[in-house]
Amino acid sequence: MNPFAQQKALVAGHSYVPLTDRAVLCLRGTDRISWLDSLTSQHVLPGVSTQTLILDPHGHIEYDLHVVDSADTTWLIVLADSAEALQKYLDGMRFLMDVHVERAEEQVFWVPRREVVADHPTWLIPAEFAGLGSTESGTDRGGSAAKYVPQRPGTFVGAEVIGWHPDEAPASQWAYDALRIAAGVPQVGVDTDSKTLPHEMGMIGPAVHLAKGCYRGQETVARLHNMGRPPRRLILAHFDGALPDPGVEIVRGERVVGRVGSVAHHYELGPIGLALLKRSIPIDEQLSAGGIALSQEQIVAADL
Repeated sequence: MNPFAQQKALVAGHSYVPLTDRAVLCLRGTDRISWLDSLTSQHVLPGVSTQTLILDPHGHIEYDLHVVDSADTTWLIVLADSAEALQKYLDGMRFLMDVHVERAEEQVFWVPRREVVADHPTWLIPAEFAGLGSTESGTDRGGSAAKYVPQRPGTFVGAEVIGWHPDEAPASQWAYDALRIAAGVPQVGVDTDSKTLPHEMGMIGPAVHLAKGCYRGQETVARLHNMGRPPRRLILAHFDGALPDPGVEIVRGERVVGRVGSVAHHYELGPIGLALLKRSIPIDEQLSAGGIALSQEQIVAADL
């Protein structure tokens, strides 16, 4: 099946995608929920599917955790490249808490349906990305999370399932990425760099609660939300006829103004990608990446 046909099958709610770039960590112990909640940016609750972040002391994104809690285990779906470092960090933060961190061997599969698979830990994509409302994220003096993304460019409906192999023909991760990009859903580690703030990515709300109390980086999150503006903003880039390489610089004339993240050919939109731009760049500015002209579609608002 060709990539465009695979994308159409996923949009129709069929097929699945093996997420070979994911790994799974397991948390066990009576303190695991309250402990994880204290370390991360979104409320983590028993029995609830959650997206949450671990930030550095300056509020930059370090790890993206897709959290599923079931029975006596909390499952963390993370990027495989970051799993070892994340496990080491979590182990170092246990102190006297009753928490045990282990690496699991189960595979992760994406299914294009936002529903729990019986008897298998299932992470549901946040409601914002699926076009089904919003995640409870509180408010602060700077308002609610709604100000960051007035309107998303599309929807991305689905779930990540641990240890369950669907009885369907698989689609490629290329097809998955094309739909993710078209919906403006960033992937940490691909669409972010070491200085990326959650405000820049439209992750306030889906992955960051504005009133949950202290965690590492929380002061920066609150200060920027209440009194500042993020220096960059996520856009959906439409490229003219070809795809640049991920990571290539975006320029206005000879001046570097941003960076391309993930890219893909979409079955309707053509060559597209996610990119971080300086917030001050006008939405109709003529830009290029790797010699390829691009136009912008807003994801994160510039006029916060």
